[in-house]
Amino acid sequence: MTGSTTLTVWVYDSALGAAAGEVRLKDLEQRNALTVHDAVTVTWFPGAHEPRIGHVRHHALMSAGRGSVLGVILGAVLFAPVAGAVAGAGVGALLSKMRGVGIERSMLEDLRSRLGPGRSALVVLSSEADPETVRSFVARGLARGDVQLLHARLADDAPAELRALVDDAVARDAPDPPDAP
Repeated sequence: MTGSTTLTVWVYDSALGAAAGEVRLKDLEQRNALTVHDAVTVTWFPGAHEPRIGHVRHHALMSAGRGSVLGVILGAVLFAPVAGAVAGAGVGALLSKMRGVGIERSMLEDLRSRLGPGRSALVVLSSEADPETVRSFVARGLARGDVQLLHARLADDAPAELRALVDDAVARDAPDPPDAP
């Protein structure tokens, strides 16, 4: 794992599971066990009509001041079916381009299918993981049985590539500036 970039998704059987995972992720980061480029939680409270995407606060996120790359991607994946065909076409183009960095559409669709009311997810884009420290974290989480792990190895330049893809998609979808008087 050392030197590689990964997208890791922890899907919890409870709405508060991702918040607990966030605490453990911050502990790993403080131990210098990995470098977090971006992280979000997806929380779907019982009775809610849709999930809520929250940005995990870290001191050195690539998204600082520019919005979360994962937030944009997950927002498109989770909410596009509601937004209609036009938005769905844009999402399809974005998802196709993400394959170039190693994120398969099937992984994101798998995440969407596992979420539902009363469930949550922690989604982390990271690199430079210390295998021994991270391995024990993963083993403890999976041993509890209340979490499922989705994992993809990405291209080493994935954080910058994803930022560029999202910035491009946002710029294309932004309304044209009004004409000057």
